[in-house]
Amino acid sequence: MNNADVAWMLVSTALVLLMTPALAFFYGGLVRSKNALNTMMMSFIALGFAGVAWALLGYSLAFAPGTALVGGLGYGLLKGVTLDPQGTIPHVLFMAFQGTFAVITAALISGAIVERMRFGAYLAFITLWVLTVYAPVAHWVWGGGWLATMGALDFAGGTVVHVNAAAAAAVAAIVVGPRHDHGRQAVLPHNVPFVLLGAGLLWFGWFGFNAGSALSANGIAGLAFANTMLAPMATLVVWTLLDLTRTKHVTAVGAATAIVVGLVAITPAAGYISPTSSLLLGGLAAFPSYFAIMFRARTRLDDSLDVVAAHGVGGTVGALLTGVFADVAWSGAANGLVGGNAGQIGIQAAGIGAALVYSMVMTFVLLKVIGLVVPLRATTRDEALGLDVSDHGEEAYAEGDGAILIGPELASSLVAAPAPATVQGGRA
Repeated sequence: MNNADVAWMLVSTALVLLMTPALAFFYGGLVRSKNALNTMMMSFIALGFAGVAWALLGYSLAFAPGTALVGGLGYGLLKGVTLDPQGTIPHVLFMAFQGTFAVITAALISGAIVERMRFGAYLAFITLWVLTVYAPVAHWVWGGGWLATMGALDFAGGTVVHVNAAAAAAVAAIVVGPRHDHGRQAVLPHNVPFVLLGAGLLWFGWFGFNAGSALSANGIAGLAFANTMLAPMATLVVWTLLDLTRTKHVTAVGAATAIVVGLVAITPAAGYISPTSSLLLGGLAAFPSYFAIMFRARTRLDDSLDVVAAHGVGGTVGALLTGVFADVAWSGAANGLVGGNAGQIGIQAAGIGAALVYSMVMTFVLLKVIGLVVPLRATTRDEALGLDVSDHGEEAYAEGDGAILIGPELASSLVAAPAPATVQGGRA
């Protein structure tokens, strides 16, 4: 046990846990005010349901000794997860650190189905998804599974977190279906300062996400820390130039998105490439995600907050470029294409493809099964009113003399009523 390592991992675990509330602000600012609380709660609630699922069974399926495909049940109910060393830190701290990754990965999916998925169905989905999708994929890469044996490089979750979540998000958006007004009217962010706040807090937490994945207060942590600072800077610069060229405006939402894309892209490479390469990786990553957002807007896919373009495309590009820029002189792990090991790109591609296919298939199955028990999406009336009132009985913002708690039955009748538009002490 090393006290410096323990201290750093305590801080890193707290930083990564902060990323889920940060994601709530990032996502919450991007939706309409009538769905702000519901969107933010989809992130916050993962702290409970995904976190408990991880502690009871998910951690064991990911990291207990098992097969090449999934871990065993040896750590179920946290049996054997004690103060004994796991590397140079307590085993229980390693479990907690990894749990914060499971939580935010589940929360990321919500960005594709906000403003129309029922909250109860969402709770069932993320709980089961952590156990049946996230945990096995984490085992493949980090738990000694078949991708680890193959030599796949994923320092902090480009494939395990971002590609995995984005694949699930794409399927969820299709299965749940588009919002009723998708493509018929502009859906504008209701609070852009929230988006900037969320992006800033995500960047702050991401230092624990990436540098903490060294699992030690050592040089590799320092390298991952520096790369986590530099890559999003380069993405932000390139994204800004693309915006200026295309529209002659630099939007705050675009800048916040650029930062997140840069963070996503550097995640798999953070501890494997040089700082100079991280600048290049961050700059290159801006192009595919930027144009993926432009392309998605012309399709019928209602990926509400562009999870696929930001996390799926960004994570894929980052994972592939890890196979290009990996430098054994910096990481001690492996070389990539630049170092003469072209085969690493193929290994990276295999990892991406496996996570994509598995996550998409299992997500489809989970949603269809859950849909047999409870409806997946809100009613037309609830969607029109906003899910803050229908799912939570509260509003994000008070108006006039103040907001009131409105029950779902009354809320639906208010939407159906032709006039008037207000009720005593609140609004329809």
